[in-house]
Amino acid sequence: MKKVISLICLFFIICSCHSDQPFVSVKDGNFYIGDKPYSYVGTNFWYGAILGSQGEGGDRERLIRELDFMKENGINNLRILVGGDGADGIPSRIQPTLQKEPGVYNDEILDGLDFLLKEMAKRQMYAVLYLNNSWEWSGGYSQYLEWADAGKAPIPSIDGWNTFTTYVQQYAQNKKAQALFSSYVNDILTRTNRYTGHKYTDDPTIMSWQIGNEPRAFSDANKEAFAKWMSDIAAQIKSLDKNHLVSTGSEGKAGCEGDLNLYETIHSDPNIDYMTIHIWPKNWGWVNEETLETNLQTAITNTKAYIDEHTTIAQKYNKPIVLEEFGFPRDGLSFVPGSPTKSRDGYYKAVFAYIHENMENNGRFAGCNFWSWGGFAKPVAEHVFWKSGDDYTGDPAQEEQGLNSVFSQDESTIKIIKKYTQLLKK
Repeated sequence: MKKVISLICLFFIICSCHSDQPFVSVKDGNFYIGDKPYSYVGTNFWYGAILGSQGEGGDRERLIRELDFMKENGINNLRILVGGDGADGIPSRIQPTLQKEPGVYNDEILDGLDFLLKEMAKRQMYAVLYLNNSWEWSGGYSQYLEWADAGKAPIPSIDGWNTFTTYVQQYAQNKKAQALFSSYVNDILTRTNRYTGHKYTDDPTIMSWQIGNEPRAFSDANKEAFAKWMSDIAAQIKSLDKNHLVSTGSEGKAGCEGDLNLYETIHSDPNIDYMTIHIWPKNWGWVNEETLETNLQTAITNTKAYIDEHTTIAQKYNKPIVLEEFGFPRDGLSFVPGSPTKSRDGYYKAVFAYIHENMENNGRFAGCNFWSWGGFAKPVAEHVFWKSGDDYTGDPAQEEQGLNSVFSQDESTIKIIKKYTQLLKK
């Protein structure tokens, strides 16, 4: 009998572990935790739920090690994919996926997400959970369209980017695909964590629900429909969850067909609590493999200009803004952990310093998440792209493993990150 009582008491202790922990909120254009301002240097940890699972790809020992290392270096905000969509074994797609068919879920991934959130709570870390993806690497738009009978989803690495982007243009106006995603949103937000007993909607470890990773209209003709879909999903999330912030996951102007007015329209929505931008110097042609060092200053100058034009909008609507993705390759386009990162370090230092300057001048910048966390992963030298059984790095399956990852062995980069995690705390 005493054993039963003890177990019951333990259950209630676990279930009440968040009771006095406040949610992240927005007040006067800034993030707050309770009555204290909150700003941060975080990272992208898209594979966190997979690593937390007890099935394929799971490695809880590594997960604990990663979280401890990040916490020791001041990283307390993690941007995480809830889960992938569709079948496993698709080229360029992460696996295992969460949603195998519409509404049919891999419970091992959900269990991994539960475990991850529990462990993050222990370390007072906060999660930004994104629910969808414009890109093929987790299924996302293209998988929902295929489920909605829009035809077989093309794979960019096989069928070409033009074929892929033409296909995913359909998403902004495909009501059936959107309805399938809406059902998924409902299923995830109404979940209860099996380790804590808390509903997700009551868990302050979650900072924000994010509509997707780099949501896009993919054509000028889709702008109005795209903005309406984003507004509808934000309203749905708020109707299900009054406690958490809602964000878009937008790249900014680059993710809005180059239209800053479309970005403003989307982020002026009252159900969108803060603004996001992403910056990719190599992908956007500011540097290439040969000019990582010689064009570094150009990349920095362009980065500051991109930040400025979006912070102007954040000031107008008195909302915080977060640079939640930015990356820079290591020297010589090497993918080897611990190899030189002189140019990357220079870029990171400039970005962190500019955000800090904005904060010091009472700007709306409130945080950043670099892309991405490779941690203790060991990429396989014999092949560049991810294969089943490899360690997860910060680079998804369609990218070279180690391309933008920050590994625990990257001592100079870690040192810069740690310095600014202290400076960016208000």
